[in-house]
Amino acid sequence: QVQLVESGGGLVQAGGSLRVSCAASGRTLRGYAVAWFRQAPGKEREFVAALSRTGGYTYYGDSVKGRFTISTDNGKSTVYLQMNSLKPEDTAVYYCSAGSGVITSSLRNQRAYDFWGQGTQVTVSS
Repeated sequence: QVQLVESGGGLVQAGGSLRVSCAASGRTLRGYAVAWFRQAPGKEREFVAALSRTGGYTYYGDSVKGRFTISTDNGKSTVYLQMNSLKPEDTAVYYCSAGSGVITSSLRNQRAYDFWGQGTQVTVSS
């Protein structure tokens, strides 16, 4: 089993930056695809970014492309999401996820992931 715990959320002004983290326990995330999703009030959960199992591919949602970067530490026990040029519409609860059987074509699909964190709130003020 993998437990995921997000941290680093908070309140930031539009145009600012924030980095959220997701720490894995139980085992490292080597061999797992990892991803970030977000959910704003009254909206469906939305794909944000993903890193393939081998780390060779990264994918981003259209709304965050060029502003957000997903990465992991060398031991692949922590997943990061660096968020720059934040906008009020980025306000949401951000969730990290991991899956051992996620193929490249399914990286954007939340149903492909086995493990989820509890989420961390990111609020961007205008």
